[in-house]
This record gives sequence, C-alpha cells and structure tokens, in this order.
Amino acid sequence: MSRRFPILSALIALVGAAFFIVPLIATFNFSLRMKRGELSFEAYRSVFDSDVFLGVLGFSATASLMAILMGVLIVVPTAYWVRLRVPRARPMIEFLSLMPLIIPPVVLVFGYVRLYGSSSILPLTMTEAGTNVLLVIGYVVLSVPYMYRAVDNGMAAIDIATLTEAAESLGASRLRTIVFVIFPNIRSAIVSGAFLTFSISLGEFVITSLLNRPAFGPYLVQMGQDFAYQPAALAIMAFAFTWICMVLMEAFATRKPGQRLLPWRAPRSVTKAKS
Repeated sequence: MSRRFPILSALIALVGAAFFIVPLIATFNFSLRMKRGELSFEAYRSVFDSDVFLGVLGFSATASLMAILMGVLIVVPTAYWVRLRVPRARPMIEFLSLMPLIIPPVVLVFGYVRLYGSSSILPLTMTEAGTNVLLVIGYVVLSVPYMYRAVDNGMAAIDIATLTEAAESLGASRLRTIVFVIFPNIRSAIVSGAFLTFSISLGEFVITSLLNRPAFGPYLVQMGQDFAYQPAALAIMAFAFTWICMVLMEAFATRKPGQRLLPWRAPRSVTKAKS
C-alpha cells in the first residue's frame, strides 16, 4: 500500500523556509544594486576597503570565543555537580539560569558600571582590558540560559554517575573525570550551546554600545545610519561568517580521535602508492 505524500507538512516546511530565506535573498539582491542599473559587488568592496571593518569583526569574534570558553568552564562543572550531588537543587539552578532572559541587558550593563566603576574596589571600567573583561562576562551572562540547557540535556543522555564511578575506580580525580570523561561525552551538547553563544555575542548591541567597545553590533548600526547598501552587504557577510564558524566548530566537535578533518581526502601515502 503506497503512502500518501504529506502535502500539509511539506507546505508548512516550505512556508517556514521561505520565512527565513526570502528576506536573505531580498537583502542580498539589494546589496548588489549600489551601482545604478547593474548588479555588482561594489558595496562589498567598499566594506572591505574600510580599515575599521576587519578590526571590529576580529574583536567581536575574539570576544565571542572567549565567552564560549568561559561559559563552558562555568556551566559544565556546575551542571555536572548539580546532577551528581545535589539533584534537588536543579529547579533552583534552572530558574537562576533563566534570569538573563528576564533582566534587560541595559539594566545588566548599568549594574556593571555601578559595581565596577571608578569608585569600586575593582574599577574594571577604567581600563580597556577591564572593560573588555566586563564585555565578555556580559556575553556569558546572556548566553547562560542556552548554554546551560544544552549542557544539561547532554548530561541527561549519559549516565554520569556510572562514568564517574568508573573513572574514580581507575584513580582519576574529580577534575580529571570532568576533563577527560564528561567533556568528550557531551561534546555535541557543548557545541550546540557554543553555536547559540556565538550568534548572540557576535551581533550584540546594547552591552557593547554602552561599554563603548569597538564591536560588530554598534558598527553595523552606525553603518545603517550613514549608508544604504553597505549595511545590507554587512548583514549578508555576518550571516555567512557566523555559519562558516559554526560549520568549523561542528567539524572539530564531531571529529573522532585520529580522524582527518577532511575524511574524503586520501592520505599522501595512499596517493603516492597509487601513482
């Protein structure tokens, strides 16, 4: 008996895909019309000719990667300890992890300025390095709801109690167990949280702007106020850059020990043997 084609499901999928793809196509088409009467990449060339663009993009990417690293170092041990030792505290920890979704970023950054201003014991806002640290901390706080749930779901899929007992029976310390046993088993979950952290941090505007940092979000807003076609080109490049970084992180995260990054490429020894 032949199965009927799911017309309704396919229609919903097409509408959902069009909701994301059509604006991208329209933005890309608009970015090519900087020269009147022809399609060209003049807007992209104009963006790359600016010395500021690569600087702000590199700054945002570095801050986002630092936020990912700090978030992983904070969230993974916390989720591991809660699941292993204090499971009754999970509802409270989950509620606390949702607080960044409740508190507006503008309130968060003004709290940072008051706590770490010039009259503070730790005046981080008085130096560029300290302000950069505050910016990374802000990115970590904004990404906690997504990182924690990704990591917690990853730990729910494995038996951390049995893994911990097996590691400790072989003489491993708790830190060694987390680094060499728990981390590899939830690597996909960590990468999922890293995707969301990177996407949130790269284009974040409120905290970055109020801390006066040379990041991509404020730069994109400023370009939108001064130009017409370059912001569209920047939006397309930011989208492409984000997805390229995500694909690279996914490739490294799912690679098995000893596996080549490009598994379809034959080793040199095999190629020489065939020749």
